[in-house]
Amino acid sequence: MRSFVAASLAGIMLAVSAPAASAAKGLTLTLPAPTGRYAVGESSFRLVDRTRPDPWVPAQPYRELMISVFHPAVHSGTAPVTHQFPAAVAAVAGGNLGLPAGLVDWASTKTHSVRDAAMAPGRFPVVLYSPGAGDPRDWNVSLVEELASRGFVVVTVDHPGEGPAVQFPDGHVTGNGPMLAAWDEAYRTGTTPAFFRKLMEARTADISLVLDRLASLPGRLSAGMDLRRIGMFGQSGGGFTAANMMYTDRRIKAGIDMDGTLEYSVEPDGTNLSEVAQHGLDRPFLLLGSGSAASGNDIHREPSWAAFWRHQHGWKADVTLDDSAHASFTDAEALLPQLAGRVPAEVLAAAVGTVDGRRAVAATRALVASFFTRFLKGHDDHLLDGGASGYPITFVR
Repeated sequence: MRSFVAASLAGIMLAVSAPAASAAKGLTLTLPAPTGRYAVGESSFRLVDRTRPDPWVPAQPYRELMISVFHPAVHSGTAPVTHQFPAAVAAVAGGNLGLPAGLVDWASTKTHSVRDAAMAPGRFPVVLYSPGAGDPRDWNVSLVEELASRGFVVVTVDHPGEGPAVQFPDGHVTGNGPMLAAWDEAYRTGTTPAFFRKLMEARTADISLVLDRLASLPGRLSAGMDLRRIGMFGQSGGGFTAANMMYTDRRIKAGIDMDGTLEYSVEPDGTNLSEVAQHGLDRPFLLLGSGSAASGNDIHREPSWAAFWRHQHGWKADVTLDDSAHASFTDAEALLPQLAGRVPAEVLAAAVGTVDGRRAVAATRALVASFFTRFLKGHDDHLLDGGASGYPITFVR
């Protein structure tokens, strides 16, 4: 598997240059409903860190982020739900998936969450989500809503400057031109490890800001958060971010890396291992990877995972989603199968493998929920013990 940035940059370029989809003609795709006992609410916020300049635009003397908070909620089934993407993000969504321009109306996809709904009674563990490099925070709503419906407050985080668009409440949008220019320079001069380190340092600083500000969110939300029980997960570069954050910040008690390398190399070969790969963690961590015997794709051939496994001191498990691909741990797995017959099968397989989409979504939901329920709530359903499960998964080690 290529590095989390290298694997994304070509797609980011496509997303920047691809024409916006036509809302009048594009197809509307549907996210699967969450299955937990709670309804789901969603609120979005801009956070500003005035102690550091933007890492990609140094002339901007502050760093600004967008986050969304998904939470167990109280609302009626007739309340209007939110859309998955803000308009500016919808205009460039799907550009890295190889889909025909205009095929999908990304602005029309709805969530199952109600804007600013009242928090359900109780205090719930908090889980942070960091997306893959080049992806918006909105690209794993199916999994995030599932966790919220099962009694977690989930905070999704944008890392501005990486993706083609991050839209802020006043309407302004940040792109990724400076970051792409920095990547071009690093690739040309052979300094890509330093580029990757800078990107990860920016991400970990972003997550630190979010952790620092959780208690300052409106009381209708913060009153329902148990900040003694915090976990984190992410896909691709977001999984690397989760591991790095646990290495540097003990506030995070448990984490998951979904298909993300743990080294700073264009082609992961073990030559630029991260500190967390070299030393491991003393708290629970789940490696959740893609794999396909037909394609030869296998995250477990990636040296940093083997290094992490050798050095991990806390609870650990290594699970493969069978016949999957890198984007199987995003909303692509729930949405792209709806395009079967309209898009060549090889295009869909390149994105999400050949695993049945519904079974893949159910498996990922079950694994992630089982992990955080076990280590943040103290209830163990034994799914992660490695026995027969009925899901398309393999326990690697």
